[in-house]
Amino acid sequence: MNDSVFGAGRVAVVTGAASGIGLAACQRFAGMGMHVCMADINSDGLAAAKPQVEAARSDPGTTVMAVVTDVSDPASIHALKEKVYGQLGEVAVLMNNAASFKREQALGDGPGFRQALDTNLFGVVEGVRSFVPTMIEQAAPCVVINTGSKQGITMPPGNAVYNVAKAAVKAYTEALQHELRNTDGCQVSAHLLVPGWTTTRGREHKPGAWLPGQVVDFMLEAIGRGDFYIICPDGQVTPELDRKRILWTAGDIVENRPPLSRWHPDYAAKYASFIEE
Repeated sequence: MNDSVFGAGRVAVVTGAASGIGLAACQRFAGMGMHVCMADINSDGLAAAKPQVEAARSDPGTTVMAVVTDVSDPASIHALKEKVYGQLGEVAVLMNNAASFKREQALGDGPGFRQALDTNLFGVVEGVRSFVPTMIEQAAPCVVINTGSKQGITMPPGNAVYNVAKAAVKAYTEALQHELRNTDGCQVSAHLLVPGWTTTRGREHKPGAWLPGQVVDFMLEAIGRGDFYIICPDGQVTPELDRKRILWTAGDIVENRPPLSRWHPDYAAKYASFIEE
């Protein structure tokens, strides 16, 4: 792990910090001696979560900020950036983790599609645009972690807008990393976190799911190796099965199969055979 990024006294900003993976990340960063800024639209959840992060601090003198932030609003993200830099002076870790789980199909006619894109995609884009230019100017090692989803890679039917947004986050983060590594003197790297089945949002923990802390541990180990794609397994899905599912999805294009052929009845037997091989 790059200790100069996650070292004591440096600053981490996490959106979607009131629960789940975001809260677990804040606790872990505080335990590493970092100052932490927690951002979330849920003011009550944020107020309840802040003492948990403070209790996780390895140094009681480090700062834990809680800032109510609507990542779907660029002005709210900019205000978050101004507050963090005004009080803490720098940012070493930016974790764009906030997400909306509104459901909307491709033919849906409700407002959920635009609302989900504003949070799940443009919340990431505006977070990067607000923070990263200043992070580059710091001339110190920094990381940007954008939370994607396996649904943005393999595209399971059921929630078109979530798949679209997370697929776009993947493409955007790939482009971001390319630009960062080709910027002279830049010490900022980008990483795509892709959790597996994880117990979040107050749901009952079920066998096979990972806890948020397991995802954060896996994420930090992967960043320490320099990985860009951080594709987390869980208690039911192995890395090998993830690779096969991703390869099958890519095969729809190169073999000219119908899209989402994994769920097409004419390809059920072929898919099953591919997975078993």
